[in-house]
Amino acid sequence: MKIGIFDSGIGGLSVLQEAYHQLSGQEYIFYADTDHVPYGNKEPEEILGYCRNTAAFLIEQGVSAILIACNTATSVAVRQLRQELELPIIGMEPAVKPAVEQTEEKRVLVMATPVTLRETKLKNLIERVDEHHRVDLLAMPELVRFAESEQFDSPELHAYLEAQFSKVHPEEYSALVMGCTHFNYFKDLYRNYFPDYTAFVDGNVGTIRHLMRKLDLPAEAAEAQDIRIHFNDPEELLQHTTYYMSGRRVQEKEMLEHFLRLHNRLEEMRKF
Repeated sequence: MKIGIFDSGIGGLSVLQEAYHQLSGQEYIFYADTDHVPYGNKEPEEILGYCRNTAAFLIEQGVSAILIACNTATSVAVRQLRQELELPIIGMEPAVKPAVEQTEEKRVLVMATPVTLRETKLKNLIERVDEHHRVDLLAMPELVRFAESEQFDSPELHAYLEAQFSKVHPEEYSALVMGCTHFNYFKDLYRNYFPDYTAFVDGNVGTIRHLMRKLDLPAEAAEAQDIRIHFNDPEELLQHTTYYMSGRRVQEKEMLEHFLRLHNRLEEMRKF
């Protein structure tokens, strides 16, 4: 089965990486709309247009399902795409529900892009699951740019995190929700600000499991999920996935090495 996964940029690789652990026997097409990244500061009508174009491209490639590996795109476009297209469309949303369920007293901090925070989809989710009003929100738009440029340890990045997290009291939070797939690249740095009891929660595992249920695909063995997936050669990537950047197939060694580094960093971030 051929499954299409798309994001505004390289954040969705974190969802693809999770798919390798839970659903390794499938053929994947990964589409990063790098010509238009980030989506998080654009108007909804513009984002919907990008999503329609990407979905049409993936359908031309013969995919049997489309997974929107972007919280912003999901919040804006998933309902419309499901109305317009016949194949399964799987979206994702910030993992607020599991974060609230696994915490009892302390607060939950949801980081997301400005568009995701403004859309009614997230507001409705929080209203539904946050019975005791313990969820706080924090916009982190610049993390998308840092991830796209592979800035994982730059002085500018550290200064940005310092400034943003000074707006909250990290010791108050038992869960930190990554409401954007780009945010998964920085889990090691979050630990510099949040105590050990703060769980880092993303929606990747739940999204892949939902995809499996939707397509009636069997779950991988638990031991397979725990195997470390590390790539040593760019050509290894193409054994699993065909990559596109805004419709252009990724075949150049330099760009494949870029994707290799991103995959391997995401694998390291699974420890946090």
